Amino acid sequence: MNKYSILKAVAISLLMVFGMISCSSSSDEETIDTSTTQYDITSILSKFNGTGLIVSTNGNTVTFTTQNLPNHKSPYWPTNNSLYEAYTGSNGSFNLNPNTISSQNISITMPLNPSEASNKQATSLGPIGVSVNGVVFYNQYAGPNNQALTNEINSFDQFLGHPQNSGQYHYHVEPTYLTSQFGNDAFLGLLADGFPVYGPVENGKTITNSDLDAYHGHTSATADFPNGIYHYHITLNEDPYINGNGFYGTPGNITQ
Repeated sequence: MNKYSILKAVAISLLMVFGMISCSSSSDEETIDTSTTQYDITSILSKFNGTGLIVSTNGNTVTFTTQNLPNHKSPYWPTNNSLYEAYTGSNGSFNLNPNTISSQNISITMPLNPSEASNKQATSLGPIGVSVNGVVFYNQYAGPNNQALTNEINSFDQFLGHPQNSGQYHYHVEPTYLTSQFGNDAFLGLLADGFPVYGPVENGKTITNSDLDAYHGHTSATADFPNGIYHYHITLNEDPYINGNGFYGTPGNITQ
């Protein structure tokens, strides 16, 4: 091989080396996680408006203090209340339970910047979140021993809520008063981990369990979060209705 051939080979080798370095650098840049998304639910706090509901922020948390009084009619109001109405729903097996709606003092503190929890926590009986009218959400079980809602469903009023023995009104399933007011795809409230709850429709499609993860949610754009956010969905007549195997994020404090 003459000296010109040797120089040519060296030059080609150098070009290949620099090319590999350049490609490697470009590849490294492509694999860097450039996601700077930080969920912030501050913008949706203005959607909460309920009787006896106070919303207050403190640093990176928000606290909902609610008397838990539904702003709609129900046969569970005392008969002298202007919102009292005998059952007008479509459940032929409706059976009024013996409880009456009464004012509560429930406080739920949650993060303004929710994030996925590394260790997921199961929901407990009792309040697990709050709807936009100040009524609390419950999970898919009846007390006291995590029983199926099969029988309890027959005590749900015309807007699919009911009170337990201390008069604490709540929704286990779709709060139909809210979806009738705001739409089947509307923002309905927050669970205690700070992630939103939406209705049973998204982009014109009725959501089923098969569209959701084990926690009954998924990540996609919503009208309130066009850049996307993890959120829960109500499902129709399909257990677990609001929440699945627990909170996707880390729940805050709930007192009552």
